[in-house]
Amino acid sequence: MSDQIQEIIEVPKEFLRDGLQFISKSQKPDRREFIKISQAVGVGFLIMGAVGYVVKLIHIPLNNILMGGA
Repeated sequence: MSDQIQEIIEVPKEFLRDGLQFISKSQKPDRREFIKISQAVGVGFLIMGAVGYVVKLIHIPLNNILMGGA
C-alpha cells in the first residue's frame, strides 16, 4: 500500500522537476527571432482565415441549393 502511494506522489514530483529543468534551460527570444515568429503566426492566421472564408463562401450557396431555399 505504501509503495502505491509513493508511486502516486512521485509522478507530480518528477513532472515538476522536469518542468523546472526545462524553464531553467530556456531563454527569451531576441528581437529578430520574436519578429520572425510573430510574422509566421500572422501569416498562419491569415491563411486559416482565408480558407475558412472560402469554405463558408462555398457552403452557403451549396446549402441553399441542396435544401431548396427553405
